[in-house]
Amino acid sequence: MSPHSASPNPHRTYTERRATAQAELTALDRVSARYANLRTVAFLAAVAISGFILADRLSRDWWWGTVGALVLYGVLAVLHHQVFRREERQRLYVLLNDRGLARLGPGWHEFTERGERFASASHLYTPDLDVFGQGSLFQLLNETATRAGEERLAAWLSAPASVAEVEARQGAARELAPRTDFRQDLCVDARTVAKEKADPSLFIQWAESSPSLTSIRWSLPLALILPPITLTLFILGQVGVLRGAWVWLGLGAQLLVAVLTRRTLKAMDDAVERGEQGFVRYAPLFERVEGQRFEHPLLRQLQSGLQQQGEPAVSAHFKRFSQLYSLIEFKRHQFHALVHWVTLWDIHALFALERWRARYGGKVRHWFSALAELEALSCVAGLAHDRPAFTWPVLEAQGPRMEAKQLGHPLLDAPVPNDVALPGPAHALLITGSNMSGKTTLMRAMGANVVLALAGAPVCAEAFRLSPLQVLTSMRVKDSLERGVSYFYAEVQRIKAVLDAARAADGQALFLLDEILLGTNTRERQLASREVLRLLLATGACGAVTTHDLSLTALAEEQGARVLNVHFRDHLEDGKMVFDYKLREGVVDTTNALRVLRLAGVPVDDPEAPSAS
Repeated sequence: MSPHSASPNPHRTYTERRATAQAELTALDRVSARYANLRTVAFLAAVAISGFILADRLSRDWWWGTVGALVLYGVLAVLHHQVFRREERQRLYVLLNDRGLARLGPGWHEFTERGERFASASHLYTPDLDVFGQGSLFQLLNETATRAGEERLAAWLSAPASVAEVEARQGAARELAPRTDFRQDLCVDARTVAKEKADPSLFIQWAESSPSLTSIRWSLPLALILPPITLTLFILGQVGVLRGAWVWLGLGAQLLVAVLTRRTLKAMDDAVERGEQGFVRYAPLFERVEGQRFEHPLLRQLQSGLQQQGEPAVSAHFKRFSQLYSLIEFKRHQFHALVHWVTLWDIHALFALERWRARYGGKVRHWFSALAELEALSCVAGLAHDRPAFTWPVLEAQGPRMEAKQLGHPLLDAPVPNDVALPGPAHALLITGSNMSGKTTLMRAMGANVVLALAGAPVCAEAFRLSPLQVLTSMRVKDSLERGVSYFYAEVQRIKAVLDAARAADGQALFLLDEILLGTNTRERQLASREVLRLLLATGACGAVTTHDLSLTALAEEQGARVLNVHFRDHLEDGKMVFDYKLREGVVDTTNALRVLRLAGVPVDDPEAPSAS
């Protein structure tokens, strides 16, 4: 297997990695128990020695034994905390590999992050193609650890990319697919930073905001000069060169500076604290990316954005930020007010942080953008790893075009594959068939795979060729009592949006319409449906339409038409309807509405059935 080919056995990969993480976690649990016992012994030793001293059973010299026991307790506590952190990481590895195994079967439907916040009822395709929500593409793919990465993945699924962008993402994802260790390490590093999914937007907002301390810039030279002067006055007073009261002059001046700068310093301190949200601990995450050896140009480009020539790596900048932030965190110490008075501590700390922001604040957005891109690419790579039977689409500049061999729905565990061909402008499939035979599922399979393909992901097919397309759907139209919109008018609005978008895309679009204009009578539906299809084809778009209206199939017989009639069928076996979900050419010659009613227990008669004599 080449180093950049996807694993042929993802189940074994996840099983082995989970077993390794669980074994490490079990070993750490034993180490943690030992540290807990040793800490208890050290604490009890300190208590016992102190008790014996107070009871005059031991000499006062044994206080050093108490001190030693307490120091030992402190050292053990630090080491124990490190074990806790290692245990936390191993639990995350167990969780990630459990999720990997769940993704290989139906278990991914239980994942809680479904991307509902990205759903929009007015979007041109996401509501109809299960891009977000329960049982969605987002729920299947999402393995991001930051909100920025989550938003990048959602953006890729919500809008088609260019040929160059798609091919770049494909190449990068192919390289990342077998790197399960890196993808999981990246996720664990990010999730270790914060319990909740980290959102860098507030940190970026702080980093890009205007300087906060301009109005008290005068205080910085005083903060540099006054404390040494005050210290000198104190020393001279102690040795008798000056009167001791002179030191109060320096302390009074420092108190005045502290009072005059208090409000401005607090405003900046509050802004930093709102934006920080754990990003002081992001250095290891960026260091992980910086330490990789990538081959694909996109990955190297993203990495180079974190290691600009002639400057320290981004991880070094975050380490420096962490150091500076720890200085302002001193405000939580009980002696903070005294230390600030004597040294003007907060002025030094916040001006140092302001200098960091002035130098690097404009680059923070780019750093997190590169990280978000890597997270989204890792999600695409994860799909390629978990679905080795999926294929990488071939992109063509000229279109519209979508041709697939053995196309299946990417969200189904065992989809029935079908060949689909829309080889050029104004080509359409007119799909007929009985209820539940697979018409709508086929269209959703077409749309979902195009969405995946134009996000840079592999698709559920044996072969797949397409051009950049704007996907346009009308499948799950809903009326709105709140807005006073009937089903028919809601459907008309949706069709109008599809037509407008097809024209705006200059025909570079794929339309998918399911049983349109059901909210009106049969005659008007036949006329209107035929005209809607003609208008769409006139834009040059290609697509598919499902219908029970067999009169619409006459469009395929018109001169110059590029409409192909295809259908699904069913048959009875032992009194039950059986579907094979295979697409066939031609118009369906059977229906099953009455049979469905009767099988459901509704006593309807078939007017065409021969009557009993």
